[in-house]
Amino acid sequence: MKLMDISEVSKQTGIAASAIRHYEEKGLITSVGRRGLKRLFGPEVLDQLALITLGKTGGFSLEEIKSMFGSDGRPALSRPGLHLRADELDRQIHTLEALRDMIRHVADCPAPSHMECPKFQQLIRISGRRSRSERVTHKLPPVKPGRM
Repeated sequence: MKLMDISEVSKQTGIAASAIRHYEEKGLITSVGRRGLKRLFGPEVLDQLALITLGKTGGFSLEEIKSMFGSDGRPALSRPGLHLRADELDRQIHTLEALRDMIRHVADCPAPSHMECPKFQQLIRISGRRSRSERVTHKLPPVKPGRM
């Protein structure tokens, strides 16, 4: 088994050494020893860091990502949990698509000013309701489907 020091792992993954140390402190990865002051890692850390990066991109917290590893450090993914996250991403995508369409409409609106554009007024009302709701529940409600 070829061991790599933290700088080699950083170079191969593109992840800063400080982030690698942080992931180790959080218990997501484990070094197997030291060479002088540098941490040493086994080759499995490359896959673990790839999973961490993928999880972060998917919006998982570090605690959620940590739970994706078994006690042996190998991936132990919860299929129902992944389905829930995929559903959440679908909702976020829908919300962002609706926002994009609204912004495009407002950008191209023939009204003399944005405040005279009914769609812009609607966007402001929706945004105000969402903001108040978020402060109360700390979770945004889903946006209703529909074209602008």
